[in-house]
Amino acid sequence: MTGPDTPPPSRWAQQASTVSGAEYAAHFDALAAKGTDPHGEASLCARLAAPGSRILDAGCGTGRVAVRLAELGYRCVGLDSDEVMLAHARTLSTEVDWVLADLSESVDLAAPFDLAVAAGNVIPLVAPGTEPAVLHALWGYLASGGLLVAGFGLDAAHLPLQAAPFGLAEYDEWCAATGLVLEHRWSTWDGMPWDGGGYAVSIHRRA
Repeated sequence: MTGPDTPPPSRWAQQASTVSGAEYAAHFDALAAKGTDPHGEASLCARLAAPGSRILDAGCGTGRVAVRLAELGYRCVGLDSDEVMLAHARTLSTEVDWVLADLSESVDLAAPFDLAVAAGNVIPLVAPGTEPAVLHALWGYLASGGLLVAGFGLDAAHLPLQAAPFGLAEYDEWCAATGLVLEHRWSTWDGMPWDGGGYAVSIHRRA
């Protein structure tokens, strides 16, 4: 049941209603078994944030990124609206604080963060129309000068959707409106130059 104060269902919820946390995590385990580095997002964040920094894994899912960053010595909070995913994340690490909340709602997460990361197509999979609110909430979690790092697909080939719900121009406009300034844009998590393709990693700084 929904009401005027209830967020609309996310695109993620519409796609993943039958997926368990263990099944989702197994996908990345399979990639790792084939030789794919499952920690590219965490490695990039570690290059951008000083050791021991406070990092928010926004839309953390089963906690792959936050768990790895905690292993590297970062102080991490994982935030997600999917209790099924968080239940699995809690079995992987007690070093990370796991918080159940919608990304479009600002919640009290204590001290500000030096970096917030939204990996795994988080932004395109939020509820339609809530993207500006999500970015405003993420801006609010950051310390002055803190970084928002987001990677997501821009076409159907890089998304679990039939089409991209928005483009980079719209994303940058939403970021700018809330006080986030674009610093870098790459085509991969290992820093390959932006090539205009179907996937982008964007780094914005809280002004």
